[in-house]
Amino acid sequence: MKEYDIILIGTGQATGTILSPLLKKGLEVAVIEHDKVGGSCVNWGCTPTKALVKSAKVARTVQTSSEFGVICTSYRVDFPLVLKRVNEMRENGESGFREWLKKDTHFYEGTASFIDEHTIHISGQNPTNIKGKTIIIHTGAKASIPPIKGISEVPYLTNREIFSLKSLPKHLIIIGGSYISLEFSQMFARFGSLVTILERGNRLIQREDEDISEIAKNVLEDEEIDVLLNCDVIEIEKSGDEIIVHYNQNGKTKKIKGTHLLVATGRNPQTASLNLENTQIELDERGYIKTNEYGQTHHSHIYALGDVNGKGAFTHTSVNDGLVFLDHYIHKGELTISQRIPTYALYIDPPIARVGINEQQALKEKRNVLVAHMEMSQVSRAKEKGETKGRMKIVVDALTKELIGATIFGVGGDEVIGMLDLMSSSHLPYTVLQQTVIPHPTVGELIPFMLDSLHPL
Repeated sequence: MKEYDIILIGTGQATGTILSPLLKKGLEVAVIEHDKVGGSCVNWGCTPTKALVKSAKVARTVQTSSEFGVICTSYRVDFPLVLKRVNEMRENGESGFREWLKKDTHFYEGTASFIDEHTIHISGQNPTNIKGKTIIIHTGAKASIPPIKGISEVPYLTNREIFSLKSLPKHLIIIGGSYISLEFSQMFARFGSLVTILERGNRLIQREDEDISEIAKNVLEDEEIDVLLNCDVIEIEKSGDEIIVHYNQNGKTKKIKGTHLLVATGRNPQTASLNLENTQIELDERGYIKTNEYGQTHHSHIYALGDVNGKGAFTHTSVNDGLVFLDHYIHKGELTISQRIPTYALYIDPPIARVGINEQQALKEKRNVLVAHMEMSQVSRAKEKGETKGRMKIVVDALTKELIGATIFGVGGDEVIGMLDLMSSSHLPYTVLQQTVIPHPTVGELIPFMLDSLHPL
């Protein structure tokens, strides 16, 4: 039986981070993948969705061009052409990634499962068993499908199937009101679909502050997206070419008809096929693999990186897991997963970017903080672009003066947040930012002046 220094199960975004350093050390690496190479980011997440966001942004620019003195008498969205561009981009990314793995590693196509803590069975066209001195589980997550009556009887979409559409949906119903839901709702509305969001809670994106949630709702509604809150979906059925969704809202039973249904109710870790019962690897109450600060499971030679460990749900956190693994595996260093400060962006237009804690977390944790707010309508760069929706918020520790959180909801926020992440992770007092010269005209240049208005929460 062939034995490898490293067995990597799955090819999410930590793969590119860890492989080159391991191969440069002359280690023999086996990579196992049962699906498309590159995981969600390359195939169904970051790359294709942000390409769609751009196409939708172009459509919106044409729709509102008269506001800038540019008159477009007619236009149309060629949705198959939109998807052709997107699908070519993701297919090229996947094929390039796959060729690299085939060239530089021992690449196995099939489904991996544990026989014991060192032995992996690979099923597929050429089933085989291999052993690994070190094993990395990097299988990611997939869409969570709620147990709604009738859902298995209708052709629902997730973030994967939506890229297989042949035509633009006339009326897209979306169950769920968080990140995936909001991005797709705005994109398809801009392409010309009617869009309805059904959210179970009393507001959208509940991880964010209430005012941020309300602004996001207003942004979507301004683009004629119907946002229905407090909706408990109870049954789904198909009638001819229509999908009918039955739901309870504020004590009343209602229904809505659409041509397509997108389920965007969260993600579940992909561990079912691994046969972890043949090891002593433990799962938490949500099904994620339990790991320590270095990504190690119960077995010190088995690591779980990326979405499957529940310590992050983004490409950049997966990449960071890879860096932590390399530091621990090669250098026995002190880099840990818990050292990183949560940071992410939601790519509606304008984007919502976050680092660290927000106001509702500060209140919940009874933190002694100072806060500062600024409307995007006060930012010169936003005015010049004609993109004044949104709000900026900063949270500072009242004692140490360190910047511990920020929400930038507005044009350029996804780029500005990196500067604030650096401030926070470096544990610098906010006064350093006030002394920083930032180019004009930019969104970021207002943040040092915004800090002059810090006040107790």
